[in-house]
Formats: sequence, C-alpha cells, structure tokens
Amino acid sequence: MLCKVAIDLSLDRLFVYEVPGDLQEKLAVGQLLSVPFGHRTARGFVLEVSKNKSGEEVPAAKLKPIAGIVDETPFFSPALLELVRKLAAYTAAPIESLLRAAVPAAVVKPNARPKELLFVAPALAARAVELTRRQEWLYNQIVRLGGGWMSQLCAELDTSPATLKLLGQKGLLQIAPRQKFRTPLVARRAAPTKALALNPEQAAALGAIKAAGRPVLLNGVTGSGKTEVYLQAIAAELERGRGAIVMVPEIALTPQTVQRFAARFGDKVAVLHSAMGDGERYDEWHRIRSGKARVVVGPRSAVFAPVKDLGLIVVDEEHDPSYKQEDNPRYHARDAAVLRGALEGAKVVLGSATPSLESYRNAQTGKYAYAEMRSRAGSGTMPQVRLVDMAGEKQGGIFGEAMLEALRVRLAQGEQAILFLNRRGYSRSVTCADCGRTVDCDRCDMPYTYHRADDCLRCHLCGRWIEVPQKCPHCGGARLDYRGIGTQRAEAALKTIFPQARILRMDADSTSRKDSHDDILSRFRRHEADILIGTQMVAKGLDFPSVTLSGVINADQSLNLPDFRAAERTFQLIAQVAGRAGRAELPGEVIVQTRNPNHPAIRLAATGDYAKFAAGELKEREEGGLPPYAHLSVIHLKSQDRREAEEWAEMYARSLEKNVPGLAVSAAMPAAVERADGWYRYQIVLTGHSVAAMVAARRRLLAVRPPPRALKVGIDIDAHNFV
Repeated sequence: MLCKVAIDLSLDRLFVYEVPGDLQEKLAVGQLLSVPFGHRTARGFVLEVSKNKSGEEVPAAKLKPIAGIVDETPFFSPALLELVRKLAAYTAAPIESLLRAAVPAAVVKPNARPKELLFVAPALAARAVELTRRQEWLYNQIVRLGGGWMSQLCAELDTSPATLKLLGQKGLLQIAPRQKFRTPLVARRAAPTKALALNPEQAAALGAIKAAGRPVLLNGVTGSGKTEVYLQAIAAELERGRGAIVMVPEIALTPQTVQRFAARFGDKVAVLHSAMGDGERYDEWHRIRSGKARVVVGPRSAVFAPVKDLGLIVVDEEHDPSYKQEDNPRYHARDAAVLRGALEGAKVVLGSATPSLESYRNAQTGKYAYAEMRSRAGSGTMPQVRLVDMAGEKQGGIFGEAMLEALRVRLAQGEQAILFLNRRGYSRSVTCADCGRTVDCDRCDMPYTYHRADDCLRCHLCGRWIEVPQKCPHCGGARLDYRGIGTQRAEAALKTIFPQARILRMDADSTSRKDSHDDILSRFRRHEADILIGTQMVAKGLDFPSVTLSGVINADQSLNLPDFRAAERTFQLIAQVAGRAGRAELPGEVIVQTRNPNHPAIRLAATGDYAKFAAGELKEREEGGLPPYAHLSVIHLKSQDRREAEEWAEMYARSLEKNVPGLAVSAAMPAAVERADGWYRYQIVLTGHSVAAMVAARRRLLAVRPPPRALKVGIDIDAHNFV
C-alpha cells in the first residue's frame, strides 16, 4: 500500500511513502502522519492512498515507510479536503499552505496536548471512617459543591492538597487527572435568551433561507435584525442535527457576536481566531471536531472549522475586504464559504447592509437568492445624516463646528458617540519645513507615522520603528512639521476640547494585548466612556443602545486609494459607520466630514440609497471590463535588486501578451508602494473571464522561463489590494 503525503514545507508537491502492513488497516485519507524526510522526521497529511504500486514514478525499492500515524481520527473530512484542493487550484497556491490555513498550528505541533489537572469529586460509596471536625467540614463542603479542581478547592476552602489527598486515601474522595478545557468564551456566562418574534421582513428572510437551494444574499439595513434571523436559521439546523459556522470580518466583532450566540445556544458554541492562546485554540478545535460544539464563530479561517454535518454557513458583513487573505494562500473566505456549502449540501447566507458588488450582481443574475430588509427592527429608526463640507472650516482643524456641537449635546445628555478615522498613529508623516522631504522608512517607500503614545516613528508597512529625529535626515534642518491626522492625534484633541469626557481609542495599537478588543467594547457598553474613536474596527457590526452620534472624520481618505473599488469601499464605510447610531429608542445622528460632498459615493451613502449607487457603479464596471464582469488578477514580482524585478516583469509581460489569447495583459509597472521591507515590487495585471487561463498562463511562464532564486513570483487571483 502506498500513500501520498503533503509535508509542511510549501514545496507544492506530494511525497510517496510505503505503508507498513500493521498500519494498512488503520490508515485513512486526512490523517496526520509522522514520516521520514531527509535526515529528520517530519509531519504531513495523507491525501491519497493506493494499493497499486504500478505507475508510480518512484521505484518501490526506494520508497520509505511512514513512521507512524499521529492521530487516527482524520483531520479532514472528504468534503473539507476537496475544499482545500479546489482552493489550492483556484488560487495557484501550494496545497500545503491551504492545509496550514485549515488546521491551526496549535493543533498539529508536536507538543500539542490536552491540559489535565487534578479533579476532586465525592466518592460514590464513601466509607465510614473517623474524621476530625476540620476533615468532616471539608468533606461536607466538597459534597455541597459537587467537587472541583484541586487548586480551586484548596484556595476556596483554605486547605492543602495533602489534606484532600488524605481524605482520598480514606475512601471519601476520588482524585484523578481530568481534562480542563481552556476556553476563550467568557461570553458563556451570558444570560440565556429565547427566540424573538420576527417582523414581516425578518420572517420573509428566514423563509427564503430555509427554502433556498442556493446561497442567499441578505441585504438588510443596519439595525434591521439580521442577527436574529441568523440565530433562528441556526436553531432550525440544530433541530435537524446539523451544525453551523458564523463568520465575522474582525476579531473585534467576535466577543460581541459570541455573546449573542452563546446566550442562545450555550455550550454548543465554540470560537476560533488568531488572538486566542495555543491551548484555547487546541481545545476549541477538538471540541468542534468531536461534535461537542455545533456552532462555530470566528473570522476568515473559521470557514475551515471541522464542523460535523454542516448545515449552514453565515458570512456576516460579507462585503468586508478583510475576508480576502493578502498573503499565501490568497483565498477569499466568502467565496470559500459558498464553495464549502456546495460541497457539503449546506445553506449559505451572505449578510450585509452594503453588499459587495460581486454578490449583488450574482443576486441580479439569479446565481444567488435575494432577501431584503429595509426597516430597522423594533423601535429603532434610521439616523439623520449630515454632510459637512470641510472646505469652509478652519484650516488644519480635525473637527468641524457641527461635529463639536453634536458632541457637546451628547455629553450634556449622557449619551454616547462613535467616531471613525481610518488612520492610526498621531501624524501621518514628518516633513522638513526647509527641504520639504518626509522622513521615510529605510526599507519601504513609505513615510514614517508618528506615534505619540510611545514617542517614536513607525512604518505601517514593515513594522520598523525609530526614535524621533531632532534634525532632517536629508538636509539637517531643525524645523520638522507633523502633518496629517491619526487616531492618537484625534484622541488628544478631543481630550483638550472636552476635558470632562471619557474617551476610548480602538485601533491596532490599542488592541495588541490579548482580550483588549473585548475589554474596550465591554467598558464602552457599560458606559464607562462617552466617546469611542477608532479605525475600521468601530465601523461595523457594533450595537450599543446609548450611541446616538456617529461621525466620520475624513470621509475622502479611501477615495484616494489606487483601487477601482475605492468608491465602493467609501460608500460601505460611511454607510456602516452611520449604522452605529440610533439603534434603540433614542434617535441617531450622523455627521460626515468631507471635502468632496458631491461625490456619488459620499452623497448616496448619506441618503442610504444603495440600489442607486450599485446601479451606477456596476454600469461603470461593465463599461470598463472590471469585476464583477471579469476577473482581475495580479502577478507579483519582487526582488531586493530593483533592476532584476523590473527587467523580469517586463519580459514576463511581453511573453504573456504574445502567448495568452483571451486575457488582457497590462504593461509591467511598479506597485503603488514600490519598495516594501527591502523588496522592490512590480506587477502585471491580468483581466479576463477565465481564472483557469490565468493560473495556467503563470505556470507555463515559470516553466519556460524559471525566475532566478532571488526573484519571488506569485499571483493574486481576484486581487483586492493594489498597494
């Protein structure tokens, strides 16, 4: 018997091994194996098993036997393994990289194991023995508690392990190791909730989900009650004995979402995300694989959760760009969810108040079913949105008078406000007043951002930081200006203007600590702060009944990106931020500061007219031959030698243009940020209707003209990032 194994080395090939006779009956596709590899022992997943040695490229005499089976229970079901294969083929990524994405490293590393602690329980048939008064009291307390972990009982009862072990020797207690689940779900303490009565729009949406034999795009305005629809759709699947996955775009949204689902489904809920500790991820993943957890909540990688009998996948905020992974494997989790649903016969719901144009177009053509909810659930009403033209405001001011007055009113009334500014740090750049040049990162074509919190300059591309210079590194001038606005600077300005206000900031800098997302949002929910200011983390999914003001500080920022989706993302961000206000009885107000109030994306986001925006944008995309009417992919080339990257990019572009009919091939061009972390980056853009043609073209190109070792060549299918 032979098997083909994917070793965890991104070699984009499978290795053939012989299976010893004593393991042949135990071996199954999807298992984790231990195999000899070179001069060491490696781990890998078995992807194929064959009993026929004929036709193998490697002579049987040279085959090595596998060393052993690490875990006899397969890590991949046939459907999940097929998902991995198809995504690897679609994204042109090594299958090993998809396998790594699908199974957390904490689960497969050699020292991964359950956590066991001593557990103390009353003996089922306690013997009659003589006890001191203290021992009798301890025994009665443990009976009253029903037992517990040794360390906790010792602390609670002010005793020692030796004393409890003595009671065990007398036959009164059972003391033995027991697995202690490491769980991130503090939300499991949430008070139980019951299904709410649905309004007609919610009921129609739930009916569409139950009846659909294809993915459902649920287009519901912010506050329309999409989550309650999800909850009841999941409850229906649980009644049928099936499981569910709920995907959210940001880790910041996970605690709040988990609370809602844990309150409804209790211990059936598990959570998976990268901010969890290794032990937590190990235990949660095994709870899912064993079937003890039936509902999984998490961001992008949750699409691979090993849920048994999967019946439903919900992709909340399906439009969000964070569902697209920007390094290998460059898969889109929304598309992976649709594919997994098809492979497993599971329903798929894509929910958003501002759907991606790709999903909206699929609904128009009938590929997706469509459900719409245009009214807020309960007593909430849509907020009033006001556009403020900053051209007439004080030069250099962060907040216009309208924003400041609205904040004064909320502070006086004891209400809350959320402010959105999509740039972290204090100042965008440090510029010399004498020569006009910026202080740039030594390894990137990117200005350093000043961070006042730790008084340093940081590069947001490679992470490098330096101390703040006293003089210009270019001309030696001492007049350095701090330009641009980041969340730290806006926070400092708010504290100066409103010294009595309690302010929280939520961005990548303030949420680097474990559980910091949950901590900030919990404090804001308890009304321990009046104003929450942050980046995209505060723009979506949050639901706070006391928030009556949402503000966008610089609405034009995303319009200036070198991306054909810039208008779409601007519309989505403004509409999502607007949706944070007035979600309960109190009416809401939204103030959008802009220098371009007549831009369609900004003007239509203010009125909430998604259909009109989508119609105009889709017309432009169709005329330009852009997604969703075609696929757009980018071949990336990077080298630490600028000339090498440029010359090979130009050669590949010419070769593709001559030899690949049916694809539009751009000229080779530097990336928007040409140098990043010391690597010079060039791009070739491919546009066409066949992804398979794009993948095949790149493979043929590299086979005919293999790049030098120092040149890295990759492809981003259906690219979302052009920086």
